[in-house]
Amino acid sequence: MNRYLAIILTVLYGTEIHAIQLAPRLVVNITIDQLRSDYMEAFSPLFNANGFRRLLNQGTVFEAASYPFTPVDRASAIATLSTGTSPYYNGIISTRWLDRNTLRPVFCVDDAQHFASPARLMTSTIGDELKVSTHGASIVWSVAATREAAILSAGHAANGALWIDEKTNQWKSSTYYTTTSSEWLKAYSNVSQNISENKQLINDVVMKMAIQAVNSCSMGHDEVSDMLCVTLSAAKPTGYVTNWQTEMESVYMQLDNTLGQLVSGIEKIVGAEHVLFVVTSTGYADEGYTDLSQYRIPTGTFYINRTANLLNMYLGAIYGQGRYVETCYKNEMYLNHKLLEQKRAGISEVLSRSQEFLVQNAGVADVYTTERLLNGNNDILKLRNGFSPTLSGDIIIEIAPGWQLLNEDTQETFTSRAGFVPFPVIFFGAGVKAERITTPVTVDRIAPTIAKSIRIRAPNACSSEPLF
Repeated sequence: MNRYLAIILTVLYGTEIHAIQLAPRLVVNITIDQLRSDYMEAFSPLFNANGFRRLLNQGTVFEAASYPFTPVDRASAIATLSTGTSPYYNGIISTRWLDRNTLRPVFCVDDAQHFASPARLMTSTIGDELKVSTHGASIVWSVAATREAAILSAGHAANGALWIDEKTNQWKSSTYYTTTSSEWLKAYSNVSQNISENKQLINDVVMKMAIQAVNSCSMGHDEVSDMLCVTLSAAKPTGYVTNWQTEMESVYMQLDNTLGQLVSGIEKIVGAEHVLFVVTSTGYADEGYTDLSQYRIPTGTFYINRTANLLNMYLGAIYGQGRYVETCYKNEMYLNHKLLEQKRAGISEVLSRSQEFLVQNAGVADVYTTERLLNGNNDILKLRNGFSPTLSGDIIIEIAPGWQLLNEDTQETFTSRAGFVPFPVIFFGAGVKAERITTPVTVDRIAPTIAKSIRIRAPNACSSEPLF
């Protein structure tokens, strides 16, 4: 009897070990800023065998991906990818937003104590959950050209986040993660190429540091899963592309080569069968301003400060004189809540009257108030997901397509364009089968998919189901 029991236990124990071994030893999250499927398709004949072509042919490719909120920028996109939830929950509504207390813009990862940290990221990331599930045994690093990309990818519990300092072109980190630099990092701190003269070389510099991190930190060398987050860029080389085919062709060819080197370099260190690569885009595109009037396309300029002054006069006529709109930032207006209390003006009524007044202005497509967003239906769900009741303005103005919003005080401009940016989600390696899936998916499902593959919990605000 004991013999049969021993056999059964051996089989069960062996099955458990086998299951653990099936989990990838290393997950490599590759986010490519402003990557577009249409450009990938246009330049696909120029790609080599080891970059995009290999991933698209041998990986599981979700062709129609999108973000579940709007507007999207680099910071809000990367925070969503790492947390598996929208800015409404993770707190990163943009790269910069207005601090209600100081009425000054704040940067999403600025930190008075550590210079930069994930303190404003309000939920856990997939890397955080990996650290928790392994009691800190997993190794988690992030490498990017910018500090917001590095830190928001890394999360709160990572071993470190590395980015390139804009002034010195040197690798930089934060004392939030470690107070002393590793010896390997000190030895590799110099950015060898002159990226100040050729910004397209940044991808290669990031790629080499990512491979160095895997090698020096012995990532993927045991059965405890590790994670590396890498941010590359497919952004335009200059502010406005005059000939998209010529200029973007060079960007995508170099990116394809860099991606191929990154994948093959990590596979050589860890073993192709032990690495899961996840590749996607930040899902937006920076576009330079074009004077549409010369092409007789409807356009115009919406002056937000001038409009705020008119709204103050309108509300003053109803509730008494005062500066009801305290300030404006981007396309948002912030109300003076203390003044409203003094005037005993109900916030719901003020918001409703403001919406009725603003929507009549030329260049305004729609007006969204805090109350409308919080109580809204599914037709405005994407806007609500990109909004935070504690960080966003009380009034958000949607400018008509083609129009430009101008802040007269700061001279900052914002151009409205309701364009769709197509991009994929690619899973490659570690037993992933070759498959093309055309069903539309949202990127908040990437984090729970990774969590399932390495057998850990999804981030604590992630309610989306895995992709497979």
